[in-house]
Amino acid sequence: MIRIGVLGAARIAPAACIRPTRAVDGVEVAAVAARDPKRAAAFAAKHQIERVHESYQALLEDPRIDAIYNPLPNGLHGEWTLRAVAAGKHVLCEKPFAANADEAAAVTAMVESQDKVVMEAFHYRYHPMMRRAEAIIASGELGDIEHVSTAMCVPLPFPKDIRYQLALAGGALMDIGCYAVNLWRVLAHGEPGVMSASAKLLRPQVDRAVHATLAVDGGPSGMLEASLLSSSLLKLSGTAVGTDGSLSLFNPLGPNFYNRLKVTVGRSRRIEHFDKTPTYTFQMEAFRDAVRDGTSFPTTPRDAIATMRVIDNIYAAAGLDRRMPSTPD
Repeated sequence: MIRIGVLGAARIAPAACIRPTRAVDGVEVAAVAARDPKRAAAFAAKHQIERVHESYQALLEDPRIDAIYNPLPNGLHGEWTLRAVAAGKHVLCEKPFAANADEAAAVTAMVESQDKVVMEAFHYRYHPMMRRAEAIIASGELGDIEHVSTAMCVPLPFPKDIRYQLALAGGALMDIGCYAVNLWRVLAHGEPGVMSASAKLLRPQVDRAVHATLAVDGGPSGMLEASLLSSSLLKLSGTAVGTDGSLSLFNPLGPNFYNRLKVTVGRSRRIEHFDKTPTYTFQMEAFRDAVRDGTSFPTTPRDAIATMRVIDNIYAAAGLDRRMPSTPD
């Protein structure tokens, strides 16, 4: 049994970690810690978690815990992932992996010197829908990919939400936008440069919406759109257009609610639908297999560096500062 400890009583933890462990054999959530011990105790009682620790560090030092789920604010991801690995734990770290590419590289260098699994929680990558899309592109059915576009737009009309806090490495691009960047890279099967970018701000340096033009040297180009507060209220999609055909994805982030993959080649068109098991369940299976059996997985720390590099460059092209790590408590 792989025993997982949860850092923080985050809203995402039940869907992303607790419920998946109950659907996947060989893993369990055995402990939780939060800055407020009373909140941690209430969280543990609600979700039937056995142990509560009074601090994050105490959780890391618990010898009964094998792995850590890190859903802390963005600016704390890198620091507490480093501390968890130093304490001998495997880590499932929420996206984005770090505050910026330099921090991602520093964390990766330390992780690669250890014999521990560290997975960035881009859960959508583990669902059959995304696996199928990657297989279609790799097969050559679409020909050479020439154009890629991704859009990740959801409504978050709460300006005091932590996802809008600069000190916690917030902003639309760091939140929902990191999915748009990661998906763009996957569909393009390459590392893009940023040709141009613009941002709409909620307050100085805090983006509520971002548009960018990306291009891979000698490869595809196209647009990226991400927003937490804009006229695009709900848009979750990705498209890859090749010399011989095209592929489009609808709702790759929440395919358990509804999903559609459309492939057009010449005059032929087909639509495929997929398992409505939550993406997080497939991710937890992959994490278990990586820890238990050494099975490879796509959302590695090194892959995270590439995603963070694009994010940094979009911010720079939009005239904004890259995000910085937060100071841990």
